[in-house]
Amino acid sequence: MSGTRKVAGLAIFAALCLILGNGLSALAQPQAPAAGGQEAGAGKQPPYTMAEYNSYQACAAEKVPATQIKCLDDFVSKYPNSALLIYVYPLYVQAYGQVKNYQKVIEYSDKVVGLGPKIDAGGQYQALYAHCFAYNALSGTPWAAVPENAKAARDAAAAGLKALDEVKKPDNMTDEAFATQKKQIQIYFNGTAAQASVNIKDYASAIPFYKAMLALNPDDGITSYKLGLAYEALAPPQHMDAFWAIARAVTAKGATEAQSKKVKDYLRKLIVNYQQATCETLTDAELAELLQLAASSTDRPASYNLPSSADLDAVRKDMTIKSVVEELKAGGDKSKVTWLAACGLEFPGVPGKVIENIPGDVIELKVAFVTSDAEFDAATVANMDVKVAGQPEAARVEKDSAIHFTGTLVSYDPDPAFMLHWEKGKVNEDDIPKEKGAPKKAPARKRPPAH
Repeated sequence: MSGTRKVAGLAIFAALCLILGNGLSALAQPQAPAAGGQEAGAGKQPPYTMAEYNSYQACAAEKVPATQIKCLDDFVSKYPNSALLIYVYPLYVQAYGQVKNYQKVIEYSDKVVGLGPKIDAGGQYQALYAHCFAYNALSGTPWAAVPENAKAARDAAAAGLKALDEVKKPDNMTDEAFATQKKQIQIYFNGTAAQASVNIKDYASAIPFYKAMLALNPDDGITSYKLGLAYEALAPPQHMDAFWAIARAVTAKGATEAQSKKVKDYLRKLIVNYQQATCETLTDAELAELLQLAASSTDRPASYNLPSSADLDAVRKDMTIKSVVEELKAGGDKSKVTWLAACGLEFPGVPGKVIENIPGDVIELKVAFVTSDAEFDAATVANMDVKVAGQPEAARVEKDSAIHFTGTLVSYDPDPAFMLHWEKGKVNEDDIPKEKGAPKKAPARKRPPAH
């Protein structure tokens, strides 16, 4: 995951010390009790015995993690309520991290947090960070997908964000450096919470964390992509937000050409499945527009929308070629939906007046769309281009004759030079003269209503 994997390779102790400099704040050396129970210098006598102190010091000095863990276990068995637990539990976190026992890291990180106000903001932050670090190390295992474990990691990440806000800048760090490291850790915590939510298929909870990451780093293509997947996984899916987020991933500055192409192809498949439009060129145009718009804005404008397959089916329900022509000529948003629904469809019995018949292996008929005798008589300019293949007898169709044809609508030119383009055209046999030059029946009386 972007934001978590970036630091996942660090040693656990180094990871915990990203922002606070010289190690766990809770690991500051405890004060040794004074001999004979007297006050040590100007301070009060510590609330533990010299035996406790020496036992702790022996554990703290141990360099072998496995041996140190045994030493700590012995200390806790002897002094289960020791005031030195504020130092002992962080040692457990460090030692278990070194031996990569991440479930134990989580257990003792939670014990540190459970000490409450005995641990300062820095210590709380580090323990919560350790919990998240360990959970991410276990990501992909069945354990990480257990709801209880994932929710605990998400809670730890949320608490870590709050604790981080209370951490004071070290004196030896510039404001800029502190802000930079703090932002990286905020991304890490949000990323952990998002991934934990995804691990238990709680996509609605993941979305705000992904968005928080993008607020900190808008050009993070991986997070944009994962945000899009989360939107798609909702029930019901939020397709528009998903498309926008994934489009942001395509155009992300850090994406390689191969990554961009892979994500772009996936986005195109999502749009195709969502719309089930017939004309691929329209999908390509929609995709190009989406990529251009998404590149300039992290958040999707409320006005951006793509019609769904259900929207297109609703338009097709009452569609006729006459309604298609009228709505395409009118222009506007409705014409776009109409064209998405109509493009690639086969329309039977389209009526028209032949303006020109261009012979060839593929016959090209220039036709004026007409729906009445008056329109037929007035028509002098073609507004339909019909490609007829595999029907050589269509070459006998004469200029100014009435025809009906079946064809597939493939494209159109908008006004002022409006033109519908048809392929796979086939002229009704009754409208073709039996032999060239033979008189036709009165076409106007044969014209049926437009479909």
